[in-house]
Amino acid sequence: MMFSVDETLRPGSQSPAQMPDELVPSRYALRVGEIDVLVISDGVFPLPATTLATNADPADLAAWLDDRRQPSDVYKWPLNVVVVRSGGRTVLIDSGMGEEYPDFPRAGGLLAHRLEHAGIDPASVTDVVLTHVHVDHVGGLLADGLKGRLRPDVPIHVAAAEVEFWESPDFSRNTFGGMPDVLRSAAKRFLDEYRSQLRPFDAEYEVAPGVVVCRTGGHTPGHSVVRLASGGDRLTFLGDAVFPDHFDRPDWHNAFDHDPEEAVRVRVRLLRELAQTREPLVATHLSFPSFGRVAVAGDVFRWVPVDWDY
Repeated sequence: MMFSVDETLRPGSQSPAQMPDELVPSRYALRVGEIDVLVISDGVFPLPATTLATNADPADLAAWLDDRRQPSDVYKWPLNVVVVRSGGRTVLIDSGMGEEYPDFPRAGGLLAHRLEHAGIDPASVTDVVLTHVHVDHVGGLLADGLKGRLRPDVPIHVAAAEVEFWESPDFSRNTFGGMPDVLRSAAKRFLDEYRSQLRPFDAEYEVAPGVVVCRTGGHTPGHSVVRLASGGDRLTFLGDAVFPDHFDRPDWHNAFDHDPEEAVRVRVRLLRELAQTREPLVATHLSFPSFGRVAVAGDVFRWVPVDWDY
């Protein structure tokens, strides 16, 4: 069944007419064969623009930002989460930021509110998949909006290498070194809260029919992507394998890459593969709804957003 507000409202929930309107769209539905996909915006997260590229020449980064008419000091990272329905299972892929930054304006951490607006009851989620255990991907599971409303035994699928890393995290390869306390704290609380529900996998795992989570490494040791395939259609959720600047400069190191050089290798491999197959992708930090394709442009790449279907 295709996602829609009317069809996904749970019994006893508010009707769309009773819900306060949002000023901008926050969810985008599409179909991959028989698999229903809903991209949901968790909001945006303003960070220093230098977090986009720690190894960039400051003038080159300033030029990239100016070319996109972005301010030179702050970049608002989009935060996208995906809900997938396949074979009677409802899979939540990542959980957004939650309430991990109470001193920040509430520009992110909106997932629980927007799930409600989409008529999706957290208790209907049969599986959770985490691309990795960074705070903006697990924070929603620590917040009241989802915590306690998910099934108490809902399985959480995450790469075994990711769990092992966060048991004793090593930031020595990270070139930025920023926010380690926040990253460690959120990861520790997540592991303490959900350890009994973790379902670690080594290389890949089919969570639902045609929904396969695959470890890539790079951004974090257990970073994973999610491959969807049904009826000849394909879609890949790239998580944090690619950021907006990486089409033009795939060699730039994101501030939160735990192994920057490996992250570059993973990124280039995935982008070349997707350019060759022309299959669409979605990613956490591309502008909502982050649904598009990638093309090769000489030695770099070109982002090709898919036109919205109204």
